[in-house]
Amino acid sequence: MFRKEAQEFFNPYHGMMVKYCNGCFKLYSSESGFTELPRKLKKSERKPLVTNVNELKQRARLEKQQRRLVQEVTLNAPENGLLVKSLVPVAHHVLSTKAELLACARRVADSIPIYFCSLCGEVHVGGTPHMIRTCDVSGSQSTKEHTWERGKVEHLLPVVDSFHLYDRLGRAVSHDERLQVDRIPAIVELCIQAGVDIPEHPTRRREYPIYRVAGRLIDFEKRFPKDYSSGKDISAFGFWDTPLKSGGVEKNLDLLSDDIKGFAEKGMEAWENMRSGAIKLMQKYAVQTCGYCSEVQVGPKGHRVRQCQAFKHQMRDGQHAWQEATIDDVVPPVYVWHVRDHHPVVLVDALKRYYGKLPAVVELFAQAGAKVGESYNGVMREDVVVPELDEEKLVV
Repeated sequence: MFRKEAQEFFNPYHGMMVKYCNGCFKLYSSESGFTELPRKLKKSERKPLVTNVNELKQRARLEKQQRRLVQEVTLNAPENGLLVKSLVPVAHHVLSTKAELLACARRVADSIPIYFCSLCGEVHVGGTPHMIRTCDVSGSQSTKEHTWERGKVEHLLPVVDSFHLYDRLGRAVSHDERLQVDRIPAIVELCIQAGVDIPEHPTRRREYPIYRVAGRLIDFEKRFPKDYSSGKDISAFGFWDTPLKSGGVEKNLDLLSDDIKGFAEKGMEAWENMRSGAIKLMQKYAVQTCGYCSEVQVGPKGHRVRQCQAFKHQMRDGQHAWQEATIDDVVPPVYVWHVRDHHPVVLVDALKRYYGKLPAVVELFAQAGAKVGESYNGVMREDVVVPELDEEKLVV
C-alpha cells in the first residue's frame, strides 16, 4: 500500500532526493549533498600523497643544487632546531584537550554501550549492535555477520605510537635500537617536539640554531656546549619504569556536574580543539607515515626499523615507505554507522545505503546529547529519510 502523504527518500545512485507524492516520484537535488568517506585502500595501493609529486621532485632538485654549492644556508624554526614560540601554547592546549577528551569519553561510555567485532574490528556505538553484513575477513561467517563483544574507549580512540626522539634533528632510530627507544603516542610526541616538557620523556632544547652547509647540518652546540654538565645524566631511552602522573583532569571534570550531556558537550569540544590544534602543529613540525601501513614517526625523517609487513616489503628490506602524514594518520577517526534519535530501529543490511556515518567518538557524544558540528552534515545524511523495509523497493 502506498502512503498518500508526501515522502522523501535519497537515491544513492543518482545522488538526488526522491519525493513521492500522489502516486508518482520526482527527483530533485539536495542542498546539503552527500560526502563520500575515504574508501578503504587495497593492500597493493599506496596512501594518497599530501604534496604533489611534481612539487616533491622540484624540491629534490633544489636540494641537490644547494648541496653542490659550499655556502651557509640559514634555516628557520623548527628546521634550525629551535622552537616556534607561537606554537608552544598550542602544544600545551592540544595535550590538555587530549586528556580531557579521554576523561569525557570514559564517563559517557559508562552510560552508552560500545561494541566491537572480534573478527574484523568493526565498532558500533549504541544499545543494540547493527545487523549490516560487512564482516569480510579471514575466519568470518559465510553470512558476513559480525561477532559482537563489549568494547571500551580504546576501540573508539585507537592510539598510534611513535618513537620518542631525544633529539628531533639527530640521526634516525636504527633497527638495532628498536627495543631501546621508547614508543609513546604520536600526538604526545608531537606536543613534546613543539615545546611541552614532560619529565618522563626528556628532550633536547637548543639555545643556538643549526646551519646547513653543502647539504650537511652543522651544530655548534655539539663542539662548544655552553653548559658542560647539561644532559650528562640524561639517558635517551628507558623511561618505561617511571610511572606517568595522571588523574588531574579527571578530578577537575568530576567537580563540574554529573550530567552526561555536559560531559558529552565538553568531550565534543575537546575533540575538535585537539584535531585543529594538531593540524596547526603539523603545518610546522613534520610528521612521517608509511605509505602502506599505519606506522608513524614524528620528526623530519622516518626511522630505519625494518618491521613493515605491507605490500612488497621484501623489495624494501622491511623498511617503511615514508611520506608526509595527515591528521588522520596521527589521530585516526574510526567511522561507525550513525544511529538517529528518531529512528531507534536496529540498522539492517537492506537499508545500509540510506544510513550515514560519524567518527566513533563523535557518535558517542552525539547519542549523549551533544550537538554535532556542521562539518559532519555530509556524512551524517540527516536530510535523508530512511524508508521502511517494505518501502525500500519503491525508491527509484
